Amino acid sequence: MSKLTLDRILQSQGFGTRKYCRGLIEDGEVSINGVVVDNFKTAVDTTDLEFTIFDEVWRYREHVYIVLNKPANFECSRKPSHHPGVLTLLPEQFTWRDLQPVGRLDHDTTGMLLMSDDGPFIHAQSSPKRHIPKIYVATTHDPVTPELIAQLLGGVQLHDEPAPLAAQTCRMLAEHQIEIVLEQGKYHQVKRMLAAAGNHCSALNRAEIGELTLESLGLEEGEWTYLDAEQLALLRPSASSSEG
Repeated sequence: MSKLTLDRILQSQGFGTRKYCRGLIEDGEVSINGVVVDNFKTAVDTTDLEFTIFDEVWRYREHVYIVLNKPANFECSRKPSHHPGVLTLLPEQFTWRDLQPVGRLDHDTTGMLLMSDDGPFIHAQSSPKRHIPKIYVATTHDPVTPELIAQLLGGVQLHDEPAPLAAQTCRMLAEHQIEIVLEQGKYHQVKRMLAAAGNHCSALNRAEIGELTLESLGLEEGEWTYLDAEQLALLRPSASSSEG
């Protein structure tokens, strides 16, 4: 059992400063189990806690783990420069909670984007040492050829990389479309690999991370959802790269 005062709970969940949260409570805007709680010093058990603010129900979460189906023309940055940031697609509470993208997708790349306020989780998911496969669907400018697939599987040399980078797997989906699986997560890697192989990436979508697929989540572009423990367990390294 973990008990916190109600103002601390609201602040931890991203509803604003402690002073603002106390005001919400004193104004009668917060209820638990249908009962208004107007004393911000009230100690509340956070286990399975649900509370209502402005008639909207929220569940207490020590950390949040979400996935966003990122549309094009949004930047994976808390301080975007040329396009809106992905945080504008989410409830304002997540900004107060210091939600961060796990890695980045280019502004014109769509698909699965993990976000969290759990630092160790972000670090673990971003670490190249974990070899978590990421599956992309790339649309190419020129037709896909067996030679292109062979080059991507065999490895292509990128500028500023000490050794060639190879796809874990790669297959043709259509005349101008491939599915490519990577583990490294280098800067603009899919686009740069296609360019090094003599083609050009005209559209890119990340469809899967580990064994968690965007299709299974049923999210339209711009939609998001919380990830539960079972779904988080799917964000794991590939079997071929696991130690043991």
